[in-house]
Amino acid sequence: MTVELTTLGNGFRIVTEAMGGLHSASLGLWVGAGGRHETPEQNGIAHFLEHMAFKGTTTRSALEIAEAIENVGGYLNAYTSREVTAYYARVLEADVALALDVISDIVLNPVFDPAEIEVERGVILQEIGQVNDTPDDLVFDKLQETAFPGQALGRPILGTAERVRGFSRDDLMAFVARHYAPERMILAAAGAVDHDAIVARCESVFGALPRHGAEALEPARFAGGEWREIKPLEQVHLALAFEAPDYRAPEFYAAQVYSTAMGGGMSSRLFQEAREKRGLCYSIFAQTSAYADTGITTLYAGTSGADIAELIALTAEELRRAAEDMSAEEIAR
Repeated sequence: MTVELTTLGNGFRIVTEAMGGLHSASLGLWVGAGGRHETPEQNGIAHFLEHMAFKGTTTRSALEIAEAIENVGGYLNAYTSREVTAYYARVLEADVALALDVISDIVLNPVFDPAEIEVERGVILQEIGQVNDTPDDLVFDKLQETAFPGQALGRPILGTAERVRGFSRDDLMAFVARHYAPERMILAAAGAVDHDAIVARCESVFGALPRHGAEALEPARFAGGEWREIKPLEQVHLALAFEAPDYRAPEFYAAQVYSTAMGGGMSSRLFQEAREKRGLCYSIFAQTSAYADTGITTLYAGTSGADIAELIALTAEELRRAAEDMSAEEIAR
């Protein structure tokens, strides 16, 4: 396996890993334009833009975008996070060039048809409603908001219904013009790929894009606090979090190992103590998310109102105990 990295003159980066013996490939375009790059008035626009990328370009309709990849047995999708938006595909070796062409087309040539914007606005409003009706989703949005209050990092990726109702075609185009810069893009591919061929295609498609210059993010400030909402549900959904290292920090991997040992699988401490030994919950886990200048480790569990006090006490005890006696065997596992 060989990893190769090429940076074009305008800052656009291509990284590939050729994996011998494979006859398929995964590739995607990561753009440094996520929820954290939005103003309060733009909250949710990066996610809206991700949806609209699939609704038609200057050369393909929405159906033709889907068919281009699915007709060759491939898979095409995208996601928006707090710091990036990613457009990616999985295809057979013979269709890598096609996948790159489709991805570049939906990112560089969306038409933002007003009628399609209205349709997708309705879709996203339904998505927001679904999250608000799903407590084990909602609790994570509220956790993030409580950890980073009044900051872009704390706002929901989907945005609010009020903001989403107000986005216009001009708003979408302005966000792209400001944030979809070549120095904030990375094309990554792995599997049955040819680095030089991908670089040549990227040079042709992305090489003429002008640099925008660096744009600093607002520094993150982890504040913490408490959020509660009473709803007529069967369970209490508990999320506990504390600040963790950013993804450049030397402690990043230690934080990942720690959260895995605490709640990353059936052998983890919280799963064993809370579920297997005491039957306090069905779902319990821990995870660490890292950003450019901070991170957050989260412990989640769903339990009954009658058991919540015991679960909180158990979790606190396991956190205290892990600081004293986490074994080499746990860390190695």
